[in-house]
Amino acid sequence: MSRRQRSDQPAPASVRKLRCAVYTRKSTDEGLDKEFNTLDAQRDACEAYVASQRAEGWLLVRDRYDDGGFSGGTLERPALRRLQADIEQGRVDVVVVYKIDRLSRSLMDFSKLVETFEAHGVTFVSVTQSFNTTTSMGRLTLNILLSFAQFEREVIGERIRDKFAASRARGMWMGGRVPLGYDVRDRKLIPNEAEVPRVRRVFDLFVETGSGVETARRLQAEGITSKSGRLLNKGDVYKLLNLRTYIGEVSHKGQVFPGEHQGIVPRPLWDRAHAILRVSPRVRANVNRQQAPALLRGLIFGVDGRALSPSHCRKKGKLYRYYVAQQVLKVEQADGLVRRISAAQIESAVVDQVRALLRQPEIVVGTWLSARASDPSLTERHVRDALSKLDPLWDELFPAEQARIVRALVERVQVGPGGADIRLRVEGLAGLVRDLEAAT
Repeated sequence: MSRRQRSDQPAPASVRKLRCAVYTRKSTDEGLDKEFNTLDAQRDACEAYVASQRAEGWLLVRDRYDDGGFSGGTLERPALRRLQADIEQGRVDVVVVYKIDRLSRSLMDFSKLVETFEAHGVTFVSVTQSFNTTTSMGRLTLNILLSFAQFEREVIGERIRDKFAASRARGMWMGGRVPLGYDVRDRKLIPNEAEVPRVRRVFDLFVETGSGVETARRLQAEGITSKSGRLLNKGDVYKLLNLRTYIGEVSHKGQVFPGEHQGIVPRPLWDRAHAILRVSPRVRANVNRQQAPALLRGLIFGVDGRALSPSHCRKKGKLYRYYVAQQVLKVEQADGLVRRISAAQIESAVVDQVRALLRQPEIVVGTWLSARASDPSLTERHVRDALSKLDPLWDELFPAEQARIVRALVERVQVGPGGADIRLRVEGLAGLVRDLEAAT
């Protein structure tokens, strides 16, 4: 009778299979190269939990979702993004983690993840914190736990910032890009004897020229480079000039502290450079232009073959520049000669001739033929491109650079009652093109 009763009982319904994905995370990549690391420990605990639920139909998916070296304060993690994609494609039923903060430490981010889980019928399980996200009480518990996780993250951040500030106040090197002139040994800055002269040369040239552009040009002409071997540019110059590391100090959030390292720039040199930096760049440019040497000094002559000398005077605070004949300076008679000529007018005429020269096709060809004798790899297109770039940039050049180019291109300027005769030289253009190509 009892045997008949057992045979009449209905067979148990098949258990629904639930595909379980284990997600692990570690904030830093320290120790991940070990044979058994933190991610492996998290995975073992989660896989053991899934195995304990086998009777409920839980099965482990083959894919691994491991994020090593990623913060829990962001959702931009490769394994997490892959997990979300698999959830949206219906490949996962249960997400298993060791602790909820492995998935996220941000309450807002976790809310977004839970919405994604619920939208696709996915259950979330923490093997060390038992709760069910499908009930209101489970969600409340989850929010409380997440609030503490976020609080812990913020406290850790505050501790790190406070430690960093305290270390800075003690003058310690806290990492980052090693500045030119130093090496790092045992987490301390040590002067690099080969690079120290480069740093001091930057300060010396800036004090001499008062111009970041001119300093960068001369540094490039001397082949002075950064740590990576790149020629220093104007931006590099100003960064170096403002780095208090070079006088043995460190700065943090507007405060300056004595450093543990040795300074490599003398304080008087630093003070002179910063006295110049405190002046407006526009004012410094105007001063440089007024103090720049005459553009045609040694190139302009009268019809008698004598050079005209640069001169100037001031009227009502305004500067007027001239080129004056030697006879006038010596109070001699100057019949048939130009006594003096406006420097601005004659320099403008010469510059216009030079700029017009750069645009003439026959000059481009002649320059190419002259330049390829010393550099066979130079093509006509290289010459044309180099000269076409120089013309529109002329007004941006400092007077010293303009004077260098004029001296390379102008052979002689002769002025007389009938006007000015300007002789140019193509071979100078060839040298200029080679310089431009090298700089490029």
